Amino acid sequence: MPDHRAPHPEAAPGRTFDDVVAAGLSRRQALTGGTLALTAFLGLSASPASAAQPGSAPKAPNLLGFTAVPPSSADAVAVPAGYSVQVLAPWGQAVRDGGPKWRADGGNTAAEQADQVGSHHAGLHFFPGADGSRGTLVLTHEYTDAALLYGHGGVTVTKEQVAKALAAHGVSVLEVRRTGGTWQLADSPRNVRVTGATPVAFSGPLDADHPALRTGTPATGTLGTSSHGVTPWGTFLTGERNVAGYFGTDSTTWRPTRAQKRAGISARGDGYGWHRADARFDLAANGNEANRFGWVVEIDPATPQAPPVKRTALGRFQHVGASVTESAGRVVVYSGDDENGGYLFKFVGSDSWWRLRAQGRSPLDHGTLYVARFEDDGTGRWLPLTHGQGPLTRDNGWADQAAVVLRARQAADALGATPLDRPQQTSVGPDGTAFCALANSPGLGHCASGPHRAAVSPRANNPYGHIIRWREDENADRGDGRATGFHWDVFVLAGDPAHDRQVHLDASGMFGSPKNLWPDADGRLWIGTGISAYDQNRAETGHEHLGNNAMLAADPATGEIRRFLTGPRGAEITGAVTTPDRRTMFVNVQHPGEHTLAWGTPTQDDPRVVSNWPDHDPAGRPRSAVLVIQRTDGGVIGAA
Repeated sequence: MPDHRAPHPEAAPGRTFDDVVAAGLSRRQALTGGTLALTAFLGLSASPASAAQPGSAPKAPNLLGFTAVPPSSADAVAVPAGYSVQVLAPWGQAVRDGGPKWRADGGNTAAEQADQVGSHHAGLHFFPGADGSRGTLVLTHEYTDAALLYGHGGVTVTKEQVAKALAAHGVSVLEVRRTGGTWQLADSPRNVRVTGATPVAFSGPLDADHPALRTGTPATGTLGTSSHGVTPWGTFLTGERNVAGYFGTDSTTWRPTRAQKRAGISARGDGYGWHRADARFDLAANGNEANRFGWVVEIDPATPQAPPVKRTALGRFQHVGASVTESAGRVVVYSGDDENGGYLFKFVGSDSWWRLRAQGRSPLDHGTLYVARFEDDGTGRWLPLTHGQGPLTRDNGWADQAAVVLRARQAADALGATPLDRPQQTSVGPDGTAFCALANSPGLGHCASGPHRAAVSPRANNPYGHIIRWREDENADRGDGRATGFHWDVFVLAGDPAHDRQVHLDASGMFGSPKNLWPDADGRLWIGTGISAYDQNRAETGHEHLGNNAMLAADPATGEIRRFLTGPRGAEITGAVTTPDRRTMFVNVQHPGEHTLAWGTPTQDDPRVVSNWPDHDPAGRPRSAVLVIQRTDGGVIGAA
């Protein structure tokens, strides 16, 4: 995932961290990452010191029953002793038998890429089949890197190159089966690719005919597909992230509107240059096209040929997934906005999801979108982004609910939401506790040091990130997603204690830039990291002891964290899920071989400068892929 650290220069002056009134949460409580701050307050498990004595209730099971692997800078994957690793569904593999073969020289065409597994694997879920030996793996493909995607060639962007990049984006829906001890892709008509050119539908406050979405051409494609969520009715959600960077213009007269600036849109974009070959991405020629991206997208793996649906009621911003839970039958969706100073959002359905579906209505179209405000006393409030309430009125420039969700960031600014240190994936554990990974912050603007810096951002300069957790107020046992109040704390401060004394992690659990979270049914919290290309393996930034990006497992009850897996050079670890019996784990490795300051810059002439994983083909190139991890004794992943 690209690492966008700088706060957007046009961010509206919403309620900043420095504006939050300090109200009693001690600095020690905010800094005890992993040591159970506010456990009684949140109703979480007690610390090890208060564990049951002989004759009392039995102790909780040991969730971390493996020996931690050490940090690594090798171009390889490492897992604990007693575990095996298999590579599945690498970028470029044909999704059906007889499909186009992978060309190690990068020479596959756009048409071929559309029938191959996409690049830069991100979100990941396994939908089990009727028995334990089959299922459907759905994985997202967030973006592309020109140095890795294309074979030898010039620097001029062509129509074919844009088409190939679009084909490498999106989602792969793949049936998989286990034969003996290995998993393989099954040849199935349900194996499909959703790409940047696939027809899509819109539903909610904005449909495809809304003026803001009109371009004169049918709506197509999903881009920036990051982390994910799964609905109670069995569909897959993915969030569109960093989509503004695909658009640009060479026009000397085009000027962005305030709304476009707040959405991150600029003439240069992220340097893709697609607008020079395809007018669809030229802001001066086709300004509304960008409004079609930045949404949560719903895909039904049971009917993968149906058009994906962009659910606009969930708001438009840099969605890092869409974590779904239920509350009294109503769907609850949490999502972070990946920006320095980004917000945490929640959507709550208006009625029981099964009742809405029985009426032929989507539970994701009917409900209320909220944004979070964090107070220093460990409480918080969910502020409704509802047209006509508070400042979101017609007199203040908000025409209707469509305007509110289209400009969700500006609406959150107006309500005084709390900016955060790059909110990433959210997750909800089996006990109802919710988590959000905060990747990092350069300490600009809202993170400036001072006596009123908010407790939810305890470091003025936060190069390592942290994880927060909260419990919704109503219903003390599990929390209630319909609540408008919550209690929160800092679960863990990431980093290296050699460089930051506030960090309370030892060598077996040190990590940086948490981005991806997934709780398993036993309660382990799996943490995937995304240390940036700028920081990875570099002593100059205090990351020399953290090694390559990794996946760790945490016991939320004790705060213990252990490193379970280390990835190859340049990669992020971006998704994790197990089979229902928890004896097979699937893990995504994203963009191995991407540019890093520590290892160098790959080029189309030499794409192997940083990594050549997993093939290590002297004439090949690095490939994102899914790892299949199993215990050699057939036991539960992570358990004793």
